[in-house]
Amino acid sequence: MSRMQFCLSIAILCLLTVPPVSSTHAQADSYPAKAVTIISDAGTGASPDVAMRIVADGLDKIWGQQAVVVNHPGANGSIAARAASASTADGYTLYSPALSTFVALPAAAPNLPVKLPRDFLPIGFIAEQPIFLTVDPASGIATLPQLIDRAKKAPGTISIAVSGIGRLTHLTGILLQQKAGIKLIQVPYNGGPAAALSDVAAGRVTMIIEGYPGIIGAVNAGQVKLIAVASPKRLPEFPDLPTVAETIPGFAAAGWLILAAPVGTPTTIINKVSTDLTKVVNDPDVKKRLAAVGSYARAMTPEQTLAFVDKQQETWLPVLQTIPTQ
Repeated sequence: MSRMQFCLSIAILCLLTVPPVSSTHAQADSYPAKAVTIISDAGTGASPDVAMRIVADGLDKIWGQQAVVVNHPGANGSIAARAASASTADGYTLYSPALSTFVALPAAAPNLPVKLPRDFLPIGFIAEQPIFLTVDPASGIATLPQLIDRAKKAPGTISIAVSGIGRLTHLTGILLQQKAGIKLIQVPYNGGPAAALSDVAAGRVTMIIEGYPGIIGAVNAGQVKLIAVASPKRLPEFPDLPTVAETIPGFAAAGWLILAAPVGTPTTIINKVSTDLTKVVNDPDVKKRLAAVGSYARAMTPEQTLAFVDKQQETWLPVLQTIPTQ
């Protein structure tokens, strides 16, 4: 064999033994090459929907492709969960579930596709939405200690509006009663907090526990009064409003929103979306826009998001199980 033939043989052998470029890495490098659909279990205009659209705008700018939020509300989130789990696991359909999806649904229907990481892979955290304790201004109750004191001295005299059995606001009320050792009269409502707020403002019901978007209009109009927020620390926008934890140490409750993908989505794409999501939620302008609608941005890795959801389920599932079945 000539020297030239030998060199040619070696060159061919080297080409044959060079490993091919991973298709998953190639996908991640070009991702996204088209619009990305984000399935939301919230109704249009609801707090989680508004927050997700703010974040989607940020992802648009990074990707140069549109992030399209598609709403599938209803059935406590099961419609959205089924739609998202049935989608192709290629990164072009993502899923934006709220807390209630991981609390109420597993207890009511364990076989629904809502378990991490069995059915969905966590990508990252989007925002928390603090829960506020609000009372009728004419009740004479100005602080949480006053409310607890009255409930203990006069059992059965303080009523609480419940705008949705199994919602976080309902569970927060139950946890408050358990931790404070009090009993409140539950008054159920359908169709969100609007009717419930009207009755609190009119003095027909003593209090309501609700998220920022649902009550801020009534608060600003002086129709209801804030007495505490269930966030771990006081909020910058409400520096004079005490936390529940200042009265009941360790007490915390907040709605939250995460981003996930159907199981089977390539890890490289999960990591890329997670990195881009972190950039968005850490952006000062995005943080400001989210805070304006009562949502507080908070970045997490996929691993941190999974641990967070697990801990939240440990907190709220036992509370949910204390609700009598109808």
